[in-house]
Amino acid sequence: MVWFLRKKWTLLSLLLLVPAGLATKQYHGPIRFWVNNSLGGVFYVIFWSLLLSLVAPRLRVLQNVVVVFTATCAIELLQLWHPPVLEIFRHTIPGALLFGTTFTWSDVPHYATGALLALVFLHALSRLERNVGS
Repeated sequence: MVWFLRKKWTLLSLLLLVPAGLATKQYHGPIRFWVNNSLGGVFYVIFWSLLLSLVAPRLRVLQNVVVVFTATCAIELLQLWHPPVLEIFRHTIPGALLFGTTFTWSDVPHYATGALLALVFLHALSRLERNVGS
């Protein structure tokens, strides 16, 4: 129970972040192309950084963000590889959301932005959650 109380803000953040990230794929307003194809990358890195902070709580915030940013860039590069089994998975909604479908160098700055925001957000959450119960 103490773990849940100390991590409630991270869990709440994840619960809010998932629909926000998915909404970027359904957005139809101004700057639609950018929101649909790039903004989700920012949310993607923040989501995985938050999740990693839950499953590897001893990992320092900077290490967490570097691991997620590196993995995200590796997944982006993986989109240049098209083995049949990976293509089948990419044609599913979970596969497209997790592994993407098309390699684009312009996604990397959005991942970097997500990493910087995750760094700030995780530090703030860490301070907030450390103060729970004090």
